[in-house]
Amino acid sequence: MFAVIKTGGKQYRVTPNQLLLIEKSEGVAGDPIEFSDVLMLSDGDDIKVGAPIVSGARVQGTIVEQTRGDKIIVFKKKRRHNYRRKNGHRQYLTVVRITDILASGATASQKTEAASAKKTTEKAASAPKAKAKSKE
Repeated sequence: MFAVIKTGGKQYRVTPNQLLLIEKSEGVAGDPIEFSDVLMLSDGDDIKVGAPIVSGARVQGTIVEQTRGDKIIVFKKKRRHNYRRKNGHRQYLTVVRITDILASGATASQKTEAASAKKTTEKAASAPKAKAKSKE
């Protein structure tokens, strides 16, 4: 399962339990964060493409840390005019761990209940059945 989300003017392809570097968002480490701008949602063969967003779909995550990116150098020069300018820049970033991808109308508790119900039915179906002994 994966989704394509939009945040900070960029688009990201995310999967559950993925670490993601995004533009700075408000919050501290451990805070939950939710992305409602889901552009595409895929669950195996079932693909939903939004126009422009998939209605009701959400991606949930938690903030891991607030950090800064690598330093970049901006250097401007014009020949023969004695013009030189040097600047540096470090972008503020937020590290997010994606926890859940929810389709339209689903909540996290409903998703876990459905998954546990599916597992129990799979276990019951795969369990070996006892053979009945016939008395002759």
